[in-house]
Amino acid sequence: MAFSNDTLIGPRIADINLMAIAAGRIIMRNYGSEMEITTKNDKSPVTQADIEANNFIVGNLSRITPGIPVISEEQTANHSQPLTTECFWLVDPLDGTKSFIRKTGDFTVNIGLVKNRRPVFGVIAVPARGEIYFTDAANRAWKVGNGEKKEIHVSTPEKDAGFSFVVSHSHHDPETEVYLKNYQVRERKSASSAYKFCLIAEGLADIYPRFGQTMEWDTAAGHALVLAAGGTVTGIDGTEFLYAKPGFINPGFVVKTAGVL
Repeated sequence: MAFSNDTLIGPRIADINLMAIAAGRIIMRNYGSEMEITTKNDKSPVTQADIEANNFIVGNLSRITPGIPVISEEQTANHSQPLTTECFWLVDPLDGTKSFIRKTGDFTVNIGLVKNRRPVFGVIAVPARGEIYFTDAANRAWKVGNGEKKEIHVSTPEKDAGFSFVVSHSHHDPETEVYLKNYQVRERKSASSAYKFCLIAEGLADIYPRFGQTMEWDTAAGHALVLAAGGTVTGIDGTEFLYAKPGFINPGFVVKTAGVL
């Protein structure tokens, strides 16, 4: 299903994409330096790169799209506030902080726009790879990297050839193993952060199941990207995956290429 964002941010998409790239540069400036790591209340790590990227993105979104609230992972004061607006931003300024700390390169900048509880725009920057994925005002999905811009689409697996799965590198759980037994597994990849959504959108993997808890800012941008590329994101039971949930907490979900039951 497509959701037009023309009247919301269509003319501003280029500015928002450049902002995501600039946030990635801020992160990479911290990448090679000594990191001061602190721990949040939920026991997850946070670095100066998280804070600097957050302040940059939130400040610029407030300027570029005044009147649209911004909910960011690093602005914890907003997490318990009920949303009274139909439209809001969900931001994870550095998704995959553990991978950032380990210097694996597998981390992203996630910026997603939600309208009427559904994602209508998303941009994901992958700073260490020099890549950016985004949706446009016509609900198409794009990748820019290595000097090339190309429209991307989900895969079309051949019947009975099996499926390529991508699973979380850091959050392995027995439920995923049980889920995989329902399919013929051709290939299994592991990745961190919202980059897993990018692999599905680009057609490099077919299915991404996630049973552990995530937050809405982890998924909104990738969700929009996969939809624009022709895939689906649903609850584990196939129900519609919506946003503005209490505490912005996600249940389990599965991301699929088109036509996968």
